[in-house]
Amino acid sequence: MCGSEMPRTREHEMMKRKAPKGHFAVYVGSEETRFVVPTSYLKNPVFQELLDRAAEEYGFDNHDRIVLPCEVPSFERLMAFIGKCS
Repeated sequence: MCGSEMPRTREHEMMKRKAPKGHFAVYVGSEETRFVVPTSYLKNPVFQELLDRAAEEYGFDNHDRIVLPCEVPSFERLMAFIGKCS
């Protein structure tokens, strides 16, 4: 390493990655596991309810991140359900 260059953490690198076009990133569970979600899911009422719960629980001051208040297995089941309904 040279000079004042600081090592980059894995978390920092993950946060910098951009979601592909037509998708957005959300962070789920106590460990804030990153998921990339299609923007079409924003139309789903169940996903909208989860976003409303996130706004109530965390507010809108999450450093430009969407953090969802559920555990990873529940979120994975929700994504599978929405995927089948799309």
